[in-house]
Amino acid sequence: MGLALLPSQCMDPSDRERYSRQILFPGIGERGQEALLRAHAVIAGCGALGSFHAAALARAGVGRLTLIDRDYIEPSNLHRQWLFEEEDAAEALPKAAAAARRLARINSSVRVHPAIADLTPANAEELLGGADVILDGTDNFETRYLINDFAVSRGIPWVYGAAVGSYGLTFPVLPNHGPCLRCVYPDPPAGAQPTCETAGVLNVIVSAVASIQTADALRILTGAPLRPRITTFDVWSGGIRQIDAPDRDPDCPTCARREFPYLEDTRRPPATLCGRNAVQISSAGRALDLVELQARLELLGTVRANEFALRFHTGDYELTVFADGRAIVKGTDDPGIARSLYARFIG
Repeated sequence: MGLALLPSQCMDPSDRERYSRQILFPGIGERGQEALLRAHAVIAGCGALGSFHAAALARAGVGRLTLIDRDYIEPSNLHRQWLFEEEDAAEALPKAAAAARRLARINSSVRVHPAIADLTPANAEELLGGADVILDGTDNFETRYLINDFAVSRGIPWVYGAAVGSYGLTFPVLPNHGPCLRCVYPDPPAGAQPTCETAGVLNVIVSAVASIQTADALRILTGAPLRPRITTFDVWSGGIRQIDAPDRDPDCPTCARREFPYLEDTRRPPATLCGRNAVQISSAGRALDLVELQARLELLGTVRANEFALRFHTGDYELTVFADGRAIVKGTDDPGIARSLYARFIG
């Protein structure tokens, strides 16, 4: 668990000055800072939680960050998604790309890889492989179970987090040192669950959850002791509770029986984006020429485009199409209608 700390090396004087207040903290020190400079953290989702993770880890000097996000920035994101500005929303930039640009201005020595992609079984090895820690900034249990399958199968620690309304929850998953996600949540919650789009969310609960997640990640990366504890808090009604996570389930399909169905299922049906009145159509590995597509669609409706994606309006629908062939169809939660629109306008 965590990076092995090598004998203290000669840290660059500029690094020693930049991170001097962090180095003074006994829990990290110079050797811990050296470990952070060598570390690779993957952030799955660059929205409310993930944008905070990215900014905090970049400022802390984590040497390499991979940012994964499938979505683009909208004005409603700006009150809680910490790296983005009005200009980003006006340009409808992909979150991963906008986050990488901002991080380059925050700490140019950090190597940032933005992945404008939907995390799937097919690309999990490419996007998550080689991570020293994975931070959960996602918004659905299917992707979290995929992360859990991958992380447990590879022995990579990851930190779960969720926030809605004024309530938040987080706990670290430490393979072989505590329960995994399916020990705690054997199955996805039944029925419709509240989301930020349906129940709202306070930006302060987002920052609180993300702060605890990031603190756990720093402890993992520096090799500091970390118990698998579940932290819950409500910043409106008050109350913070931290309890030890339950023991590992001896019959857990993931960490006990070593079954990884979310990692092995390569099917990717259209996904309704909860609370968004939108459906995502997966790419199936199909690349698109956005310049050619823009020229074709401008004959049929209003098109806005940047180097990352194209947005097309037709009637009551809006299609945001990415270069990897993936599309988010807004204006319906019916996968059949979304597929029909994709076939009609993209082919």
